[in-house]
Amino acid sequence: MDIFQIIIEFLLNKKVYGPILVIVIAYIVYNLLRLGVRNIINYGKTELEKKRRLTIVKLIENICKYAIFIVAILAILEIFGYNTKAIIASLGVVGAILGLAFQDTIKDFINGVTLIMDNYFIVGDYVKYNDFTGEIISLGLKSTKIRNVDGEIYTIANRNITEIINLSTGKAGVNVYISAAYEHSVEEVEEVINKILPLIQKIKGVEEKSVKYLGVSELANSSVKYLLTTNCKQDDKWQVKRDILRLIKMKFDKNNIKIPYPQVEVHNGKKI
Repeated sequence: MDIFQIIIEFLLNKKVYGPILVIVIAYIVYNLLRLGVRNIINYGKTELEKKRRLTIVKLIENICKYAIFIVAILAILEIFGYNTKAIIASLGVVGAILGLAFQDTIKDFINGVTLIMDNYFIVGDYVKYNDFTGEIISLGLKSTKIRNVDGEIYTIANRNITEIINLSTGKAGVNVYISAAYEHSVEEVEEVINKILPLIQKIKGVEEKSVKYLGVSELANSSVKYLLTTNCKQDDKWQVKRDILRLIKMKFDKNNIKIPYPQVEVHNGKKI
């Protein structure tokens, strides 16, 4: 028997090509299901509906992945001569044991499904969990991930999510405190602020009628603080604030309004 024949017989061995074939088929089936399920997103009419569908799609993808993995393992065991029927029959007992061993994982899964079905939040929503505020970037079977404006990612086990504030369901209020030096009169500063208001109304995401100047907010140690306010979408909140501050700085520079540095008066013990 030559080496070529030995290689052919080896490759034609069911225990060699069988597992490879099962893995390839499982991979193809998973990707076809994944592609088919993801096409569901395209049927969303609104951005909110598309986000909700994306969240459900990710959950279905995870379920399909684990189901196909289990079926593939059982198929490979069958190829190697194991009695998979006995294995399946014993899954009830094993399931009870695993249920006790993986209580937290099961709680994560159940709570994850509940979060999606009850529309607590979806991928893309802005939420506040304890003192952490950010965007939902992932909602899986075990955990939920939130990313804040600094790029920090907070991962929470789904079982621990009992109370969470969904900020995307309402409008975001943006308050901007403007500091101006005491050497400028209130009338002088307010004249410049009134010129800024129409420009703020044109910023993307800002509700035009919500832009208001509320007046002097504080007489601070080194400056007088003036307060502006407006409303916008939660998604636009931080960019809107950055755009407003940029406008203020440009207008103040143009009109020679000083934004003072912190100042400290030092006395040498003599009477003032």
